[in-house]
Amino acid sequence: MKIITSLALVAALAACEQQPSRLDRVTSKDKGAEAAAPGASSPTPEKVNSHTGSIEERLARLEQAHDHDAEALAFLNKVYAQQKQQQEQVEREDPAPDATFAVNVAEDVKAGQVDGPATAPITIIKAFDFACPYCQRVATTMDELVKDYNGKVRVVYANMLIHPQAKPAQLESCAAAKQGKYNEFKDAFWVKGFLAQKLDEANIMAIAKDLGLDTGKLKTDMGSAECEARIQDDMKEMAKFHVNSTPTFFINGKHVNGALPKERFKQLIDEQLKVVADSGVSGADYYDKVVIAKGEKQFRSKMDPKPN
Repeated sequence: MKIITSLALVAALAACEQQPSRLDRVTSKDKGAEAAAPGASSPTPEKVNSHTGSIEERLARLEQAHDHDAEALAFLNKVYAQQKQQQEQVEREDPAPDATFAVNVAEDVKAGQVDGPATAPITIIKAFDFACPYCQRVATTMDELVKDYNGKVRVVYANMLIHPQAKPAQLESCAAAKQGKYNEFKDAFWVKGFLAQKLDEANIMAIAKDLGLDTGKLKTDMGSAECEARIQDDMKEMAKFHVNSTPTFFINGKHVNGALPKERFKQLIDEQLKVVADSGVSGADYYDKVVIAKGEKQFRSKMDPKPN
């Protein structure tokens, strides 16, 4: 953003004027007469570029215009600086597109927060909470991808509590996983809890009862330090990679933000399947031996250089 000051404008006037005004040759006597002329008034910004009056008078008008506009110019400079700073901050939070992030989900898998086989060459991590409309919107897509790819895709679910009202459902999903029914509870809650706009614990327990879960054990596990830690541990892991919105995905370590259409997910999966095939590493070992072992252990923005 370039702003020309009045002094710069004076220099430009001197440098670019090809034909001097005849009034530049006004005598001192004429100047005095002109100054005494009735009805003379102070120059206004609209007259700044007028080729009238002596050089001194034209300079005075330019200086007056500069004073008139100085506050506006200062304001524009300030706004521009703020916008530039904000843009840089936004870019600082944009993940590097060439980064493979080593998001550790071993405990999620161990806890049963997974759909799909351990041998799948593609691991999709979905960071979500049960009160997020976009998470619900893409829930069926995740289920379909696991089925469509028939053993080649697994989805690991990571707790990312953005909406406090989702916490009872997050805790109950942990408790349901202890009874081997994480996916059953997850799918049922989206329909009977979220879409029904019943996120309260009483309704959650009713859903669990319909699924044949031991509600006494479920309630105990929901209040346990273990399930509380399960949520907190997931969120700490997501924080390493600057995840602060839901849903956020990682496809074999590649960051994907938001609820994309199914076809876009399939395109990204197909790209990663080719990468796995070209690597020579078996699908069953790829996430541990490539993504975890060689991936970046913390967030890197697109403005940061790639580590050696």
